[in-house]
Amino acid sequence: VARRQRMSLPFAVLVVLVALLAGSLYAAAEADPYKILGVTRSASQAEIKKVYKRLAKEWHPDKNKSPEAEDMFIKITKSYEILSSEEKRSTYDRYGQTDDTQPYGQYRHRHSHFDFDEAFFNFPFNKNSRDFADGKYALHFDQYVNNVVPGSFKRPYLVKITSDWCFSCIHIEPVWKEVVQEMETLGVGIGVVDVGYERRLANYLGAHRTPSILGVINGKVTFFHYAVAKELLKQFVEDLLPQRLVEKVTDKNQLEFLNSWQEINKPHVLLFDQVPAVPLLFKLTAFAYKDYLQFGYVDQGISDTADLLKQFNINTYAPTMLVFKENIDKPADIIQAKGMKKQIIDEFMSNNKFLLVPRLVNQKLFDELCPVKQFHRRRKYCVLLLTSDEESFSPGNQAFLSFASTNTREVLRFAYVYQRHQQPLCDVLTQSKETPWFSQVVILERRNAAGKTLYKPVTAWNGSEEDQQALVDELERLHKDPSILNYDATLPELNNEFASMFIIRWVYSSYDYLTEVVDDILHNNWREMMPLVSLIFSALFILFGTVVIQAFSDSSEDKQTKPKGKDGLKAENGSPGGASRPPKKSFVEVTELTDITYTSNLVRLRPGHMNVVLVLTHASKNILLSKFAKEVYSFTGSVTLHFSFLNMDKHSEWMHSLLEYAQEALRHDAHDDHQAANRRADYTGYVMALNGHKKYLCLFRPVYTAGTGTGGGATASSRSRPGSRDDHPPPPPRKSYRSRSVSTLQIHHKLDRLGLWMERLMEGTLPRYYVPAWPGLDKITPGK
Repeated sequence: VARRQRMSLPFAVLVVLVALLAGSLYAAAEADPYKILGVTRSASQAEIKKVYKRLAKEWHPDKNKSPEAEDMFIKITKSYEILSSEEKRSTYDRYGQTDDTQPYGQYRHRHSHFDFDEAFFNFPFNKNSRDFADGKYALHFDQYVNNVVPGSFKRPYLVKITSDWCFSCIHIEPVWKEVVQEMETLGVGIGVVDVGYERRLANYLGAHRTPSILGVINGKVTFFHYAVAKELLKQFVEDLLPQRLVEKVTDKNQLEFLNSWQEINKPHVLLFDQVPAVPLLFKLTAFAYKDYLQFGYVDQGISDTADLLKQFNINTYAPTMLVFKENIDKPADIIQAKGMKKQIIDEFMSNNKFLLVPRLVNQKLFDELCPVKQFHRRRKYCVLLLTSDEESFSPGNQAFLSFASTNTREVLRFAYVYQRHQQPLCDVLTQSKETPWFSQVVILERRNAAGKTLYKPVTAWNGSEEDQQALVDELERLHKDPSILNYDATLPELNNEFASMFIIRWVYSSYDYLTEVVDDILHNNWREMMPLVSLIFSALFILFGTVVIQAFSDSSEDKQTKPKGKDGLKAENGSPGGASRPPKKSFVEVTELTDITYTSNLVRLRPGHMNVVLVLTHASKNILLSKFAKEVYSFTGSVTLHFSFLNMDKHSEWMHSLLEYAQEALRHDAHDDHQAANRRADYTGYVMALNGHKKYLCLFRPVYTAGTGTGGGATASSRSRPGSRDDHPPPPPRKSYRSRSVSTLQIHHKLDRLGLWMERLMEGTLPRYYVPAWPGLDKITPGK
């Protein structure tokens, strides 16, 4: 038994050790930033950043109401803070932890990040803890508009929105202070807006809660939506910068990069460093000097840059910066230091902003290279080559560059212009008007901003020894006697040769703006987005509302006003006055109703629309169409009316079939059954208003007013009156109706009462004769 007890004791100890080891392994696995983010240990910074953004949006407490969302969001944030820093990531990969590693449950009360929903009374209130920001970095509205917005085109600004009675603001103060100290040394602008004193500025920025942090770049405001952590704020500043500032340069593309100096008219800057990502300081420098220099980055840690390091003899133990101008084989300037400061880099860039002989491509560059004279001791002269970009001028241009490199002086600036791009300037400065055009050298001194300039043409230039010696002699004379500039002129403003690039910049700006809009939508920043959303929905409402109303509008006669008095029904020519909209055209568009147009003009006519059809023959076509146009012209302003004519010679059978449904109208004026049985078969001058959708028609029967006084029935719905058309004897049989009607009746007067009938049509007071189905128009009546 004793032996068994002695054996069980080591076994129990072993079980305890295994349990402790398993617990520690589980805790380590739970705290592994790679597993939390779901990335491999070889994942790039771009992959880690992409995964972090996706997970942060998924687990943000404002969007995910799960109980474990807050803890998971904290773990994700802390994991990204470790893996986004090369130093912390390397330490974790080696030792399994970092210097500030703690269990994730304790992160909430650390200063490395902050959740805006923290309870109020977890922190002591002490207004003096924010004094460092309230004084030095305080922003006012005028200061923001006049200084920050213009300055944001050269550097980004980080702005905090705070207030006196904001407990949450105190909690983020240590992190904010640490970030400010680091960002300010890199050149980032800092600002603090106290809502209690600058409510106008806070509303202008769209900041409606405290604390808030935002960035300003190129005059645009972008809000920071994540937890306030140092690494996240640094990443936010980096994301504010345009994505195309610095080009990655390797052995494969270094010649293409450096050879573009002539096309873009800028020196090129190359930074050599061992970190894979472009340092933030270099990106900020590139943004500040983007108008003057082109920037590239060489990663010394990859094999694709070995030839570059060897070619320029780069020391891999310290960052190195090279500037290349016209000579791409030898750098024009170099700087190397283990800890490059912003002041040193700014001085380095300022001294190398221009090529040795830059091309004048716009007025801004001309003003900087050839400034206006202010004091005698600060005089600067421009030696300007007027040349061309054709291949035949290349030797002379190269000779001018060589001359400038050996004759550099403090008071001289060498430049050139292409005559094809700056023709007005060349016309003023060129004395010779001969053709073909040849290069010339001019020395000039600008006297005022209005363009007044003193100058002297020196020599025609082809780069020969004689030309160079003549230019040297003139420069020596100028040094002794500035009065040799004996010509004066007012120079025109230079053309902007890069104006076509505006479209490209506009596309990039539009892309950046849309990216910001999408980002705001994803983060539910609705208060800032409300003006844009309101504008979009208003436009859509107006657009679709107009389409829906027009598509489903019914016939205007169903909603007509009460009939007007008889005194106002007719104008001088018998047509209604003011019954419809003013005509939009100076003519009446009348189409023929045939088997081709039958479907669109009748069967499938839009709801609420009517087709007014005039019935005529070949013989009466011209007379009736002319009269018809005069009578209906005042109604052509209505969009619901269409006008057509039907040729009885072709479609009399169709007329007979259709009028079978309007027997009441045809019998209305008959005196006896015999007259009804032998009703007139001549339909010339009849007018039908056809509603294709509701399948009904209104009928106008012609009235002869010439020589009959005031008699005549106006419409098919009128009662028989003395002097009406039906007082005449009935016409002869149908076989001879054409010749008899043309010879005995005055066709021109058949439509005299059509204007009154149209007025009643628009009022909706005419009788309607419904048709079960429209008869087909495919049959053509054979000629008689």
